[in-house]
Parts: sequence; structure tokens; C-alpha cells
Amino acid sequence: MSMDDHEPDAVDAITAQWRRERPDLELEAMAVFGRLGRLMGIATARIETVFTAHGLQRGEFDVLAALRRSGAPYELNPSVLADTLMLSRAGMTGRIDRLEAAGLVRRIADREDRRAVRVALTDQGRALVDTVVVAHTENETAMLSVLSPTDRVALERISRTLLDGWAR
Repeated sequence: MSMDDHEPDAVDAITAQWRRERPDLELEAMAVFGRLGRLMGIATARIETVFTAHGLQRGEFDVLAALRRSGAPYELNPSVLADTLMLSRAGMTGRIDRLEAAGLVRRIADREDRRAVRVALTDQGRALVDTVVVAHTENETAMLSVLSPTDRVALERISRTLLDGWAR
């Protein structure tokens, strides 16, 4: 289906109303951001469904995933975790508390500074994150399957360009 063959959607209706009322406005960006917002709402719900099916909230998965991808021995300082996930120290403490109560992480003494603590994946936490990350990546791949391989590459490039431009 080409861009000219698309079915009108709610964003088209909104921009048509604006075009009628304010023909002087440039509406291309409004249409793009309207669709991006709707896409993120749908994507977020679909992504969270995978996590909840495994008894996790997204933020809890994020902690487990950060620990898992840190490599053996799968442990990090809570401050490093918080920085990695762009989370406050208090928010991180709450997530760690929930994950520890579920037996997915444990707090251990830092080998170099006995006053400090590190957060480590338990065997149960590692098994769970390894299972969930497979379901998560399959889900995200399925969501993008409506695009051709060329369009997926273009979308990745465009989204990277936007992020690079906005981060300056």
C-alpha cells in the first residue's frame, strides 16, 4: 500500500478540520506527531502485555534487563542502575525492594567497599529475564512486521536522526 492508498484516520480528520479553519497553518508536523503519539500508546500497551504476562511491570523488567546485559556476575551498584534507567534513587529503591521480595534480585555487599551494596540477579531472576527478553523482542519484531525490511531500516535511521537532532 503506498502512502497515497492509505485509509483516512483520526489524524486526517483532525488536520482536515484545522485546514478548513486555519488554511494558513503548516500541518505536516502535527500529523506526524499525532500518529507518533498514537503509535506509542498502542506500542506501550502491547509491550506491557508481555511483561504483565510474566508477572512484571515494565520498570521491573528494565532493572532485570540492565543487570542481565551488564554481563557476569550480573550485578550493579544501585546508583549505576538508577543512572542507566534515568530514575531517581528513591524510585530505584522501590523497584529493587519489589524485585528482592519476589526473589529475582538480591542485595549483596560490595567486594571493594563493604559499606556499599550491589544488586545482583538471582538464578530465578536471570531465568525470568532470559525468557521475557525473548518474548519482548519477538513482540516488537511482530509489531514492525507490517513494514518492509527497507521501511524498517528507514524508520530506524529516521528515528535516530530525530533523537540526535533533539538531544543537542
